Amino acid sequence: MNSTEELLDRVVADLDLVLSADVLAGLPDAERMHVLRVAGDAFRRIEAVVVETTASAHPDFSHSFGCRGQNELLQRVLRTDVAGATRVGKAADAVRRQISVSSGERLEARFPALREAMLDGVIGVAGMLAAVGPIDKAAHKVGRETVLEADALLAACARGQRTFFDTPGDADAPAEPEAAEPQTAESVDEPLGPPATPEDLRGYAHMIAAAMDPDGPEPSDRGAQNQRFFTIGRLRNGLHAIRGNLLPDVAAQMQAVFDAQCNPKTDGPPKPGVQFDDGDDERDGADDTGAGTGEDDEPFDRRSAGQKRHDALAAALGIAARHEEMPTLGGASPTLVVHVDAKDLAAGRGWATMAGSEAPIPLHVAAHTACTGAIQRVLFDEGRIIGINVTDRVFTVHQRRAIVARDRECLIPGCHVPASWCEIHHVTEHSRGGPTHTDNGVPLCWWHHRSLDWSGWEIRMNGGIPEIRGPAWWDPHRRWRAPRPRVSRHLATA
Repeated sequence: MNSTEELLDRVVADLDLVLSADVLAGLPDAERMHVLRVAGDAFRRIEAVVVETTASAHPDFSHSFGCRGQNELLQRVLRTDVAGATRVGKAADAVRRQISVSSGERLEARFPALREAMLDGVIGVAGMLAAVGPIDKAAHKVGRETVLEADALLAACARGQRTFFDTPGDADAPAEPEAAEPQTAESVDEPLGPPATPEDLRGYAHMIAAAMDPDGPEPSDRGAQNQRFFTIGRLRNGLHAIRGNLLPDVAAQMQAVFDAQCNPKTDGPPKPGVQFDDGDDERDGADDTGAGTGEDDEPFDRRSAGQKRHDALAAALGIAARHEEMPTLGGASPTLVVHVDAKDLAAGRGWATMAGSEAPIPLHVAAHTACTGAIQRVLFDEGRIIGINVTDRVFTVHQRRAIVARDRECLIPGCHVPASWCEIHHVTEHSRGGPTHTDNGVPLCWWHHRSLDWSGWEIRMNGGIPEIRGPAWWDPHRRWRAPRPRVSRHLATA
């Protein structure tokens, strides 16, 4: 009879054969999908072997091999990090079967049904932790029988034999978890759907835990209130790190803001590869071809998801600062104070500083911020203040409404951020004599406003009508065009 070591050595040898000679790279799609599915089955069973081996070890097992504790042993043997070893240890705690002092037999695990699901390869470490985490937090408030019923229900969900959303009757199941009958080999029905993912199990477990908690959410909410905080870290490498704990409703509101800003339309991401058609002349091209025939002409958005969320937060803060209900500072709107030497200002060089920032800010950043607010200049000459002035360069509410009605969205083709969320940009810079007038203002989202100087996009006004010229990678001909197709006069009057 083969030993456990021999069986596992054979598995490793077989996997070596699969990984040899680069055979995986040449698989057809159908076979590749089959490999991924079977590898997932094997991966979960390998995790089960690791967890069960850890859970069944005696307390001094790690000390026997010269390690300070279980976590260090797992790090070294599994070649994982502290977090990975901790996750394995938590899963082992959930399925560990203690030894009875009187009989010497192994007792039932805390979550026996989920343990069986893990041993069957239905769930791995991620699924186990997602299921038991919320239940553990509420377990001290209920009896052992209720925990076992929740365990059985979650195991059935993991196997796809039951979900909370299969039928209208099942929707009420979380409210009475004690009514659920434990699943056994004899009572298992055909799966109602695919096995649950860890995220599914986490959602189910939260619903069950809420039903198990007789005191409701108030006690835990009060504890969470005491742990809420938000901190902006010190400047490092030109960036401020942020840390904090958000209450669920605040996090949900922030996520809604991110979703609205990052996904202003539901048509999907821009489609690449389509270029403008040549027009007969430059002006006709602006009127007729515009930005092409639709979404196919939109440029790439090369920002990562995290960068989009950062820009969405920046835009939301700008909108909040412009809101009439936002409190003022010292009776006035927040003012950007630009400190620069008079000689540097004349030469177009220098740095700006802002209250709340630890480091100098490039002048183009100061100009971006000042484009939507008031700018106060303090001129120095070898340390002496030689001039102070405040210039109001804010578009009025009525001007903003007119620009929003004209342009509807961020002026850059492919960006669908609504104009009402955008900042209003002076096409001819205010510092160069550009007026604060609707014929000189266009809506730009925070990112396109901030990156306008180096992104390759150019904007001009032609008889009070905005025109755009894109970078060469987007429009090789680099012609001035209307940002979006315009409705023909004939169609408008038909």
